[in-house]
Amino acid sequence: MTQRETYEAVVRHRDGQFIRERPALFSPAAAAQDPANGKGAYAPFAQILLPQEYTGWADESTAHVRGCYLGDWTSLNKIEVSGPEALAFLARVGMNDLTSFALGQIKHHVQLDDEGRVASEGVLCRLAEDRFLYTAGSGDWLRWQFTQGPWDASVTDVSPDLFIFGVQGPRSLAVLEEAFGASLRDIGFNRSREARLGEVEVRVLRTGISGELGYEVHGPSAFANEVWAAIAAVGPRLLGLRSQSVQHIEAGIATNGLDYLPAAILSPGAPTQFRRGGGPGGSFVPRGVSDYFRTPGELGWLRGRLAEHDFIGRDALVAAGPSRRILAGLRWDGQDVAAVAAGVFDGVEQMELPRFNGPTFDQVLIGGSPVGVSTGRALSLTVGATISLGVLDREHTAPGTEVTVLWGRPGTAQREIRATVTALPFKPDRRRTDVGSL
Repeated sequence: MTQRETYEAVVRHRDGQFIRERPALFSPAAAAQDPANGKGAYAPFAQILLPQEYTGWADESTAHVRGCYLGDWTSLNKIEVSGPEALAFLARVGMNDLTSFALGQIKHHVQLDDEGRVASEGVLCRLAEDRFLYTAGSGDWLRWQFTQGPWDASVTDVSPDLFIFGVQGPRSLAVLEEAFGASLRDIGFNRSREARLGEVEVRVLRTGISGELGYEVHGPSAFANEVWAAIAAVGPRLLGLRSQSVQHIEAGIATNGLDYLPAAILSPGAPTQFRRGGGPGGSFVPRGVSDYFRTPGELGWLRGRLAEHDFIGRDALVAAGPSRRILAGLRWDGQDVAAVAAGVFDGVEQMELPRFNGPTFDQVLIGGSPVGVSTGRALSLTVGATISLGVLDREHTAPGTEVTVLWGRPGTAQREIRATVTALPFKPDRRRTDVGSL
């Protein structure tokens, strides 16, 4: 059974809902990855099992700063939107201005619900005049919205047909140029173009999920092993799932499903995995599931005037005005973090290293009163500290503000950890590095 046949066998549409009950699949590049996966440990990223680590998390979690890594993001949903009204549909469902959208350009596409909360967000790439590719943690909200109106366009889930590999770090361009045997310096930030790696046609995108110079390589799943092996052969560190999301926290980037839950989970098109029992970990106790949702203002995605076009959620954003809470960084006290490890014999919940691969929300306090929520706690060897993102009341976000993070789920031996508010990102932003000087 091919990757697509397996995928389609367990994805069905029922009563307006996209039901996904997939068995775990390995990456289409699993055969090429396997020789380097000496520990033989895997963990799920959405529906795909990926190697946990290759050389060890301490080595891999700093590769994007010291050199570069090769990592697998094939698990992301990939939705193709095409047709005469494709652009109009994407403008209606997304808050970003698409009036100036060149061929090959990449845009952050943020999709809201009617109350102005983030329902989905990802990367939108213009492949042709009337053809676009949306890659995100979930494409269910986009697909469901398409069913709500008559559009002269089509929406196709091409997830099993494409791989996505990330190559990020100061040496990423040199590594890719050696692998491709050709210059890629003409690709500007947030731009892409087609290229050939041997006999395989791929698309190279210049992106910045690590806060460093970086790229993505998209191509047909049937050739994933060949492309992975060709890039790996020129010497990047291989990045396992265990360390993948540390770089996002360092770069101050909130991740859907980890640092907030998408408001799409309340829609008929909700991904079913959010409807089952359980929920995020951490000390934060919500009044309802919507307390895990975020607005674009809270996540730092409203740094200017709202786009003028009519999009879902615009009226709610206008009515709400400036966000009461905004995103900031938190640097955790080292002694208090060490005390958590020492408390293992007293039943204190331990911190997974370098971070927990799932959503965790912790209460942030000042003088015992709640002022926000911390997410994405990670031990960053690059920063030299335990860090996290905090969505905090605006009046408490000045760098240097002292706060307390409550560590441990309710009912456990909780600990208060001192933390200091820090400006984001935690390290210099090098995404727009001038490659002409490299």
